Amino acid sequence: MKKSILFVLVVSLVFSVAVFANGAGDSGKDAADIEVVFIPKLTGNMFFESANVGAQDIAAKVGFTCTYDGSPNASVADQVQIINSAVARGVDAISISSLTPDGLNDALKKAQDNGIKVVTWDSDVDPMYRELYVNQGTPEILGKLLVDMAADQMTDSQKASAKFAFFYSSPTVTDQNAWVEYAKVYIGENYPGWELLTTEYGEQDAQKSFQIGQSILDTYSDLDAILCPDSTALPGMAEAARRANLTKDDIIITGFATPSSMREYLKDNTIEAFGLWDCGLQGAMGAYLAYWLALGNTFSVGDSIDIPGIGSVKVESNDIQGYKNAPKDTGIVLLPERVVFTTANVDDYNF
Repeated sequence: MKKSILFVLVVSLVFSVAVFANGAGDSGKDAADIEVVFIPKLTGNMFFESANVGAQDIAAKVGFTCTYDGSPNASVADQVQIINSAVARGVDAISISSLTPDGLNDALKKAQDNGIKVVTWDSDVDPMYRELYVNQGTPEILGKLLVDMAADQMTDSQKASAKFAFFYSSPTVTDQNAWVEYAKVYIGENYPGWELLTTEYGEQDAQKSFQIGQSILDTYSDLDAILCPDSTALPGMAEAARRANLTKDDIIITGFATPSSMREYLKDNTIEAFGLWDCGLQGAMGAYLAYWLALGNTFSVGDSIDIPGIGSVKVESNDIQGYKNAPKDTGIVLLPERVVFTTANVDDYNF
């Protein structure tokens, strides 16, 4: 059974015994009274569209309204406008994947000042401007995974002296830069002979990512590996390699993207492996936790929160993401697992 279909069935089956496991909260509102605005980095990207499927599924089961509101462009200004519009409409909660670590601060502060609960998912903001962050993995978890997926494909000679590149969305996006910074630390500790030749950015634009992928191949013909921790950069890089008639035997390309966007590149031997997490699950958790807070529920670090169809999730300290002096009434919820996709398992997933 396809994994995203399985998730929907599990939500349906468990819902009958798990609804409102944490009570109705103190807001005096019922589920039908709550509106959560669910904001991606951009629309049209399979990662964020899949996250929205998870968000809409759980909203329908629980009974709250989840409004998907995003821009087709990866624009901080557009995210600010969407937040301001949500504030003007008087919504109850915002759940957002931020394009910037600090560019949304003023807009989110205005939302909080108007009683709107803020949750981040996928990519965070300063903990001062949100209550919870639904995190796909700490920088240590994902930075290590990114490097290991490349190293596992290398010969002993390559492991000793690989030349590599990073290619992802931008120099300012919170999540990907944190993963890359830890990846550099991990490489220094475990593969000191590796040489970083370039770091390139595709701005989460599909055509630009393809063109930059071509440029990387043209400029750095001696690369052993290209690490792409971005769901737009990775397929763009793979397409550039395919059009150059390069296969996984010629160059290692790996990173994070959805199975649906990368399946064909696995099957035609352009790449050998890539990774991700269940973005539908992440979307469901991001939407539900925003709703749960809007009901008036509160938490402390170390508490567990029951999510219908998903189970109990623990609120971790902001310290696991490297934050210092974060507000005590904020925290992080981690996704339970990450997945490495190969030809052996990619058809088990349909997001």
